Amino acid sequence: GLGRPYEGGSFSLSPTGRIAYTGTSPERPADVFLAVPGKAGGTPLTRVNEDLLAQRELGRVEELRCESSFDGRPLQGWVVHPPGFDASRRYPLVLEIHGGPFANYGPRFSTEMQLYAAAGYVVLYMNPRGSTSYGEEFGNLIHHAYPGYDYDDLMSGVDAAIARGFIDENNLMVTGGSGGGVLTAWIVGKTDRFAAAVVAKPVINWISFSLTSDGYASYYQYWLPGPVWEEGNLEHYWNRSPLSLVGNVSTPTMVLTGEDDLRTPMPESEQYYQALKLREIPSALVRVQNAYHGIASSSPSNLIAKIVYILEWFDRYSRDSGTISQP
Repeated sequence: GLGRPYEGGSFSLSPTGRIAYTGTSPERPADVFLAVPGKAGGTPLTRVNEDLLAQRELGRVEELRCESSFDGRPLQGWVVHPPGFDASRRYPLVLEIHGGPFANYGPRFSTEMQLYAAAGYVVLYMNPRGSTSYGEEFGNLIHHAYPGYDYDDLMSGVDAAIARGFIDENNLMVTGGSGGGVLTAWIVGKTDRFAAAVVAKPVINWISFSLTSDGYASYYQYWLPGPVWEEGNLEHYWNRSPLSLVGNVSTPTMVLTGEDDLRTPMPESEQYYQALKLREIPSALVRVQNAYHGIASSSPSNLIAKIVYILEWFDRYSRDSGTISQP
């Protein structure tokens, strides 16, 4: 994918044992590579984006390691530096959170991360507890406990990025989509340390979501302790709902969702937006036209629109508003 740095790919195996596969790096979208038996590494067969990327300075991507403030578990993340990065300066930070929540980010090319960096932001993306590829036990830490201590993991990553000395602590921004939208809404209900937030295609109320999402037949069995109407479950549903924390929110918050989204239906976003408006919190609701749950994958124009909306919102509520140049 070109939007965010998710896992994925494909391969083809020949009768002679050669493997053609897709490979990526933080500097390049996927190309086709060839692996030959007995030979280390892979040989690139295509360079389909070289004509464009040879003319661009990309943000440097660097690994970040830290421990969770909750239980000391080791965590992995990545920091994207703005082009022309100067470590003596202080940059605003965007915390970008993956969805799933059972999924992972990695050192892979991401149009969205690179465009945030090109706009002058340092971008942090993490794999908090519940992320895949770190083993069964780590992934299942959020079983019937989501959102929860993944909040502490993400804040530990933010603190570790700040400790590197080039982050403006007054200009922290947060966004994420789907499961990342859940956590973004959860974060602004837990802390006021972020200057602005964009909650993309979220679950806001597990009670309504469990009976309106296209996955209604499975979520109550695996993500939740049982049907909402069974004794004892209603409190669990509500206590894990970001809507339960909306009374704490003071962060200017945009909600952004595809008009045709069946996974996290538009009424989830409408509930949160209308609650924010009732509380007189600076807020906006963006309904992306002709977009299902995968806003960025629905069309190139929707990918760009999503990024532009997010950057405009962050720039509007930056505590040094107007100093961040747009890409």
